[in-house]
Amino acid sequence: MATPNETVLIIDTDTPRRQFLHDLLGNAGLQIQLAPEFDGVAQQIMDTKPEVALLAADRVDSGFSELIANIKEKPAGFTPRLIVLAGDGTEQRIRALQAGADDALGSPWEPEELVARVRAQLRQQRALHELERKIQNAEDSYQVAQTAFQALAVTEKMTRDAFSLERILKIGVSALLALSLVIAGIFFLFSRRADKETRRAYMVISQLERSVLTQEQLLASTRKLREDPANADIVQQKEQLQKETESLRQKLASQSGSDVTDLRRQLDEAAGRLSKLEGSAQSAEAVIRDYAPSVCLLHVSVAFNEKSSGRRLRYGGINADGEPLKDSDGKTVYTTEGKAPEVRADFFGTGFIAGEGKILTNHHVVQPWWQNDELGGILQQGLDPAIAEVTAYFPGESNGIPVSILQISDQADLAVVHGDLSLLKRPILKLDSRKEAAVSGEAMISLGYATGLDAILARAGDDTVKQIVGVSGGDPKLVLAELAKRRLIRPLVTQGHVGDVLVDKIVYDAQTTSGGSGGPLLNSQGGVIGVTFAVVRGFGGSNFGVPIRFAAPLLRH
Repeated sequence: MATPNETVLIIDTDTPRRQFLHDLLGNAGLQIQLAPEFDGVAQQIMDTKPEVALLAADRVDSGFSELIANIKEKPAGFTPRLIVLAGDGTEQRIRALQAGADDALGSPWEPEELVARVRAQLRQQRALHELERKIQNAEDSYQVAQTAFQALAVTEKMTRDAFSLERILKIGVSALLALSLVIAGIFFLFSRRADKETRRAYMVISQLERSVLTQEQLLASTRKLREDPANADIVQQKEQLQKETESLRQKLASQSGSDVTDLRRQLDEAAGRLSKLEGSAQSAEAVIRDYAPSVCLLHVSVAFNEKSSGRRLRYGGINADGEPLKDSDGKTVYTTEGKAPEVRADFFGTGFIAGEGKILTNHHVVQPWWQNDELGGILQQGLDPAIAEVTAYFPGESNGIPVSILQISDQADLAVVHGDLSLLKRPILKLDSRKEAAVSGEAMISLGYATGLDAILARAGDDTVKQIVGVSGGDPKLVLAELAKRRLIRPLVTQGHVGDVLVDKIVYDAQTTSGGSGGPLLNSQGGVIGVTFAVVRGFGGSNFGVPIRFAAPLLRH
């Protein structure tokens, strides 16, 4: 029997409600298909075979009762579990259930309850599939036994005159034994194939998993970033350019001949960059002081579900040192059974306050598998990534704030998460979508958490890093908790210029890198003109932001 594809079909002609249901169930980690019209639903079910159908019916009248009956007619021997959103009143729910629905909710319904009921119907469907598989196996076994006994009877008839009864029995037993060996061989081959596919999936997981780092690894990483001049904010950039300029002046004073020309050119370039930075630094300082506290680090923790069972992927066990158990080849052991810790992959990005309780960021930050080739491999290996938790860390706050996905744009790489920000008292950043707000050649500021956790640690001293690692054991969640407690979380601020303004992107040269995605791009007046969404490998070069006008539809909801 084929493995269930765990797809939910949403049947709803109301566009806003259909989109809300799509986002709600999609954010819960479910695969979604849409049916915006009632006509042809039965054919669509027959073609795509969803496990659960969700039908929105404001009133369950005779027309809807017929539609429900058509859905439950088992087209091509398959029927989905059916949940009906049946409008107001108990009578509507009763009509839906009498018409053949497996479950019905009245209006208004709670989103969390709907997700729970969909998952319950998926479990029911899986149980039915398992029962059908067992029945099919029993029937197959019966057919095999029948064939064996028929073969034995034919053999007995053909050899009755030539062999004794004892000989016949021996031949029959041998035939049954041979058949058993053939069946065992087939089972072994299929088991090996399934085991190979599972191991391949887990191999992909092990490559993606952001495992706990040792103290030595964290210290080495932070030292490397600390020494990289690109990992510097405006003040540090200014200090570095001042040192570079002074060093070049000293070299120029002591040199003569052909080297002088090259040194003078380097000095002019460094002095020009310093002059440009000092010229814009004064106006930028007020913007940074006012708005940097509203820019948060987003920690997205991704778990993995086994498609066939829906169970979470876990470690096979934890040893006495708190590390995952490994097999004889030194590879981590995974399972979907027991109560060992779940396998998690940690991702980092940036967000900023753009409304009451709303944080604007990128789609690919809150759903890291979106347009991600590495995580896309997970989907092909029998595992579904799912959001385990998302936490926002703001500068100066001692604790992270749990947030959840509210809206995802279907036009650009943007998303809105929301949480309880009422106690923060941080300013909402001003969005400036005017054409004249983003002009090629104008100065701009980028705020974000480039290189994520590593860059924050890089700004702390070695002693502090050692203390944090000693307390946290290197676990990303615990490391962040320690950084927040010590008030060490703050965004990296860099300056640059707008290179070009296109229909769907803003090109700029302010330094940023992985982890800076989702950060605001501000003009010199402090207006947000874009959101970083794509960066070149490493710092510098041309980076890209989504024009802020694409965020307006998300923030209206």
